[in-house]
Amino acid sequence: MGYLSLSRAARLAGVTRAEIQRRIRRGDLETFEGAVAIQDLLLLYPAVSLHDDEALLRVERIKSAAVPKSHHADTILPSPEVLVARLRGLSATLVERMSALTATESLLDEVGARLQDLSGGDQGPSAAAISAMQAWFAQARLALAERPTADKTAQLLAKDTFLRIMAANCKLIPSGHDFFIEGAESILDASVRAGLKLGYGCASGNCGDCKARVLSGEVATTRDHDYVLSEREKQLGYILTCSTTAVTDLILEAAEALSVQDLPRQEIRASLRKLEPLAPDLVSLNVQTPRTHTLRFMAGQRATLTLEDGASRELPIASCPCNGRNLWFYVRRGTDAFSAAVFSGLHAGQLIKVTGPQGTFVLREDAPEPAVFIAIGDGIAPVKSLIEHAVSIDLIESFHLYWGTTHPEGHYQSRWGRALKDALDNFSFTPLISDAAADLIAAVQTDHADLSGLRFYLAGPAAAVRAGAAALGALGVAQERMASEYTDT
Repeated sequence: MGYLSLSRAARLAGVTRAEIQRRIRRGDLETFEGAVAIQDLLLLYPAVSLHDDEALLRVERIKSAAVPKSHHADTILPSPEVLVARLRGLSATLVERMSALTATESLLDEVGARLQDLSGGDQGPSAAAISAMQAWFAQARLALAERPTADKTAQLLAKDTFLRIMAANCKLIPSGHDFFIEGAESILDASVRAGLKLGYGCASGNCGDCKARVLSGEVATTRDHDYVLSEREKQLGYILTCSTTAVTDLILEAAEALSVQDLPRQEIRASLRKLEPLAPDLVSLNVQTPRTHTLRFMAGQRATLTLEDGASRELPIASCPCNGRNLWFYVRRGTDAFSAAVFSGLHAGQLIKVTGPQGTFVLREDAPEPAVFIAIGDGIAPVKSLIEHAVSIDLIESFHLYWGTTHPEGHYQSRWGRALKDALDNFSFTPLISDAAADLIAAVQTDHADLSGLRFYLAGPAAAVRAGAAALGALGVAQERMASEYTDT
């Protein structure tokens, strides 16, 4: 019996990993060493098909860097469009051949069993028995010729073969996390895009901080690097993840940051890429770090921004760690020097020092149960980061955002919230024109009759967040199921 990793099973079935996790928790799917059986997946999702799958349409992910440097005629890749068309044709042929082979093997097994029965008597088979055998065999051959061209198991295996060409799966040891590496992107880039936190420094092959060991699978170097691996390290299978891509599925031994304590304190000279006014007293800042020095942080954490004149402020990061180069912050007008500088002439291109990360308001990645996010006022900034990270790692069963505010500009990220709601079937968004904790908790109660199985994340002014946490506690929510962040300290 064949087995698939949870990520690959979700991709083949056309559902999220969170959906697979939910099915496992309900007992609909059994796992063996973190994998699910192909037959069990087909029983649960009988509509699995090789065709009309969005995952198969991402041809543009086959990057030009995947073309071999050799210019021999037999190694030059065709255009992505031609390549994917040929792969589809090969996959269809594979389905038919596998189905025919399976059916033929079954027929031969049946022939063998019937011949055994015929030879069982002392007198040998009678003419009538042989005639019956011949009639049955003729009928079986006819049924074989008229069978459907593809059975479900063959179809799924062919689709899996197709996807393995498009994207390799990488499993990390010892954490057990896994992610897909598409086209010729580096292992490090793919892990960051998936919301994982492998160790790295320069991300350009100079420091060696992204060193990892290949336990299984094949890799290829995508670019030269200055850091020199020793001969002993090469023999043991060590690589630099920033300069290597996957040829096949991989098992990789690599260090990950699993808690805020695992992340180093960083100081980065970045620049202001964009300043967007959201309201007369509110702007968003897009701070861009150098390509060789991106910020490693966990969703929900904060960073300190320091301007060239020395003015600084600690702010929640309002973007996902899956893009540590482009950081977003919301700045509300205040009476401090940082606010004065931001609202009186700060412009794109100015240098900004980013120091961090700080804070412990992070996602519980080992908790796949449904999550409720409660943002009060500008508490939407760290909550937005958490939700984007939750989407990227695709582990939480479902999540619901409640955002209450009385600021004049209202819900300035409502378009983002509605877009997520439209795109994801496990995300809900409820905006409220109130910053009272009682109103928000009442809305939560209306939508969720049983709060005991939920996990809560609250962010906003300290008084309102404390009141919300106290109200949840009074309703029976355990303290360990709540995480809080104060945005006015």
